[in-house]
Formats: sequence, C-alpha cells, structure tokens
Amino acid sequence: SVFLGNIKAAFEKNPELQILLLDQFFKDAIHRCQVSWRKVVAQAVMMGIPTPCFSTALAFYDGYRSARVPANLIQAQRDYFGAHTYELLSEPGKHIHTNWTGHGGNVSSSTYSA
Repeated sequence: SVFLGNIKAAFEKNPELQILLLDQFFKDAIHRCQVSWRKVVAQAVMMGIPTPCFSTALAFYDGYRSARVPANLIQAQRDYFGAHTYELLSEPGKHIHTNWTGHGGNVSSSTYSA
C-alpha cells in the first residue's frame, strides 16, 4: 500500500504525468536499484531462468532513457522481409527500400487510411 501511495502522490503532484519514470521519486528509485536489477536479469539468463517481466522492463527502460538506440538491424530485417522501408538518419523524412537480394521487382511501402 505504501507503493500505491507513491504512485498516487506522483499523479497528485503532476496530473499530466505520462509515465512514472518521469516522477522524481520513481526516477531516483530506479536509478538507485538498476545495478542490482541488471545483476538479477543477467544471472537469470545465465541460469536459464525466464524472467519475462524483469528483462522486458529493463529493455524498455534502456530504450526509453536513450536518445538514440541502435534499431538499424530491426529496420533492415523489416525491410528485407516485408519491404517496409527505413529512414536514414542522414536524411530525415526520406524513406527508402533496399533490394537486398538483387531479385524481384521494385517494391515500395506507403501509408494508407483504412
């Protein structure tokens, strides 16, 4: 119930709060515990023990706190398998597709309204 009180206090302090990680109490708590959190996840992986909530939450946290994450491999895979295109950091707003195999025709992906 103390933890729920901290959540309530965060939203009372800032009713427009979008994510608890932005509240100072939670920001400090996560920062203070992150070394242990990483050790628990790493040890669980080494022992073959699934920790889907801990490991997924840690991955989310790492992605959320990083201004730029290396998602280029994921984007390349999406483009290779589905011609989803990708955006170059050097040319914001320009989406391109690469013909990865050299076979097939020109393909492109676009947006549409359903």
